Amino acid sequence: MRQSKVFVNRTLNLKKIKYIGLDMDHTLIRYNTENFERLSHTKIIEKLVSRKNYPEVIKKLQFDFNFALRGLVVDRKKGNLLKLNRYTAIRNSFHGLKPLDFKSHQKVYKSTYIDLSKTDYLAIDTSFSYSLAHAYSQLVEMKDADPLLKLPDYAQMSDDVLDALDEAHRDGSIKDEVAKNLGEYIIKDESIVRGIEKFKKHGKKIFILTNSDFYYSKLLLDYAINPFLKDHKSWVDLFEMVITFAQKPKFFYDDLKFLKVDPNTGTMSNMDAKLGPGVYQSGNARKFTEDLGLNGDDILYIGDHIYGDILRLKKDCNWRTAMIIEELENELKNNNLNLPIIAEIDLLMRKKEPLEDELTDVMTKKIEKESPVNEDRIDELQEQITAIDTMISQLIRKQQAVYNPNWGQLMRAGNEESYFAYQMERYACVYMSKIDDLFALSPRTYFRAPRRPLSHEVESGF
Repeated sequence: MRQSKVFVNRTLNLKKIKYIGLDMDHTLIRYNTENFERLSHTKIIEKLVSRKNYPEVIKKLQFDFNFALRGLVVDRKKGNLLKLNRYTAIRNSFHGLKPLDFKSHQKVYKSTYIDLSKTDYLAIDTSFSYSLAHAYSQLVEMKDADPLLKLPDYAQMSDDVLDALDEAHRDGSIKDEVAKNLGEYIIKDESIVRGIEKFKKHGKKIFILTNSDFYYSKLLLDYAINPFLKDHKSWVDLFEMVITFAQKPKFFYDDLKFLKVDPNTGTMSNMDAKLGPGVYQSGNARKFTEDLGLNGDDILYIGDHIYGDILRLKKDCNWRTAMIIEELENELKNNNLNLPIIAEIDLLMRKKEPLEDELTDVMTKKIEKESPVNEDRIDELQEQITAIDTMISQLIRKQQAVYNPNWGQLMRAGNEESYFAYQMERYACVYMSKIDDLFALSPRTYFRAPRRPLSHEVESGF
């Protein structure tokens, strides 16, 4: 039996799901992420020079896919990149391309907790985290190294990098390059099409809800879906509806009008009638659910963007949610590689704990002067604990080196969940590394959330 690669935060019964919605980019359509992020980085730099008057020398900047990680936060005023835990406490920090040492970090951040509601911070948890974070950090590094370049302040550079990326998407700079080199950027996956056709045989209605425009959507669907169809003539027949230029997250809370799209010509017309099968532009979730006679929990929507696809949807519509985290596949592989190291760390911790308990007991008696204490034993205990701590530190460095060299694991910040993992856990009912992980399963699958023990249920306490 195939082992499920869909991970469960909240119980979900696929038998009760009537409609399954798919984001297109990075969900239904898989990208070669490193190539795509390199292209995004290039376009960011080009826009900064041509539209923001940045010096030509920044065109020499080369993209490093391994520098950043999804879910980081930009401190706009200080020019730093931060990794937070679930409580928004800082667990790792970089200034430019270099990590902040402990003393520098303590000086800059007297409080280790970040208020993400403040405009000082920019969360980068989209598929473009790699290019945006690296471009910004490179500019911070250049600004510090050469004041004569007269680059803007850190906050302005943050805004400029984000604006450049957004503009490259709006004006077609990125999509035009993808269109010219589909094989370099788009991954064809026949198993996805097989899975969708299987789900349709079980009565599931599959629809696309994407922020991409009709012409770009048609280009990718013609390329990645049509060649593998067996039971349908084209993607128009495969999907119950295709809603383009949806303007998520506005689609989930605003009252935008639907336009009807002719899939043969791309021409659009006003549409006030009841929704039915077809291709549309824009629209809103309220009309979608009302016209189709659906409740929120009749719909499962799958996307890769924590804010645009998952968070606002969960808050405003009560649809069921699934999140694609393509980095998860490598994270799981690296977790398995690290099992022997984790076992060594656990063994050392079991050796250290009784020594710490003994030292606590001896020092308590010394301070309270209840009885004479053996000073040599105190020194011996402290030496043993220090030696074990040194070995544990070496193993932790070895463990983290398996993951991202700068930031470690995607889902953890030290022993705690990362802020990215916390958001995903809070708003996604289930999650997986690619959409095929779901479609490879039976459409009647019942996902049961695991019982999560509380600290008092697994620890004896003190």
